[in-house]
Amino acid sequence: MTYGDAGIVERITPWALGAAVFLLSMASATGSMGVGSTLPVPVLAAVAAASGAAAVHARRSPWPLAAVGAVAYVWLVMWPAAVAASYYAGTRLHRRHLWLYGTVAVAVYALGGLVSRWSGGYRAVVAGTPGNVLLLGAALLGLPLVVGLWVRSRRQVLDAVREQARQLRREQVLRAEQARDQERARIAREMHDVVAHRVSLMVLHAGALEVGAPDDRTAEAAALIGGIGREALGDLREVLGVLRSQAPVRDPQPTLADLDRLLDQTRALGVAVNRHDEGEARPLGPTAERTAYRVVQEALTNVHRHAGDAETDVFVRYLPAELEVVVRNGPSAETDRGGLPGSGLGLVGLRERVELAGGRLETGPRGGHGFQVLVRIPAA
Repeated sequence: MTYGDAGIVERITPWALGAAVFLLSMASATGSMGVGSTLPVPVLAAVAAASGAAAVHARRSPWPLAAVGAVAYVWLVMWPAAVAASYYAGTRLHRRHLWLYGTVAVAVYALGGLVSRWSGGYRAVVAGTPGNVLLLGAALLGLPLVVGLWVRSRRQVLDAVREQARQLRREQVLRAEQARDQERARIAREMHDVVAHRVSLMVLHAGALEVGAPDDRTAEAAALIGGIGREALGDLREVLGVLRSQAPVRDPQPTLADLDRLLDQTRALGVAVNRHDEGEARPLGPTAERTAYRVVQEALTNVHRHAGDAETDVFVRYLPAELEVVVRNGPSAETDRGGLPGSGLGLVGLRERVELAGGRLETGPRGGHGFQVLVRIPAA
């Protein structure tokens, strides 16, 4: 059953109970399912309607229904309201109020027996003899009260089981989060001890080479390597901050405004890169700009690794609702540059990043004329 179905049942049940109490009360008062009364039908219908109306609100408190049921039973031996009141007393009342209800109910049934005995006739036989009074009290008071208590106990057990299950789920989630945090801290330590140390050594050696370079070209290359290494350290510190659940320790991540600097660094490494902007440039959402920058960065890294001498074109197209980025390189005269190792997961991670931003990524060869990376990202 869905939550919507459960809500409909919750709303319908009180009214269905009220209708059932009304119909059974009329059957009891007219003699079909009880002792018939000689009162006018409108009077009987009014008492039955009062019983049904009280039954509709019995979930809030059984006392109004108990009061109506007591009057109806003593006056007319009308039993449905009394049965419903006893059931709801078992499900709703606490111990002290339950004892009070039981005492009053026993007194009401005894009074009903006396009134029936004084009335004489068929009513005295059915509801006025001591044996029948005890039997009716057990059937109309004791049995529904016991059923109500059983239902209440069952609900309490089920609620306790559900709460225990929720507690276990919360503890499981907490343990999983603790394990995740510990693993992230361990990875952060490993990255700091291994990767950061080696990149720092690279930057130091590049600085030493720049100072002692025999010519200007070597000094420029050493300065470029040192600058890239320092940026890599900044990126690494940011990643370590994320892994440690700390705030980033550097400036905001690069966006399209930093794209020219990235292209200049790539050109300094010997890759011919041309930038083409199409459409009216406009500010975009930070996610779109960061994703576009990372796409170009990864694509240029792959060009440098696999087709270092190939001319590359970078297209940034501002479409009405999207930003399209295309990185297209021509064929290379060189073979794959095996000296630059890679994880093999660059494009996989790039696809995940683009899809998280709500975009799509297309990659593939251009029919023997190089390789192309095409990305479309929502501009918002």
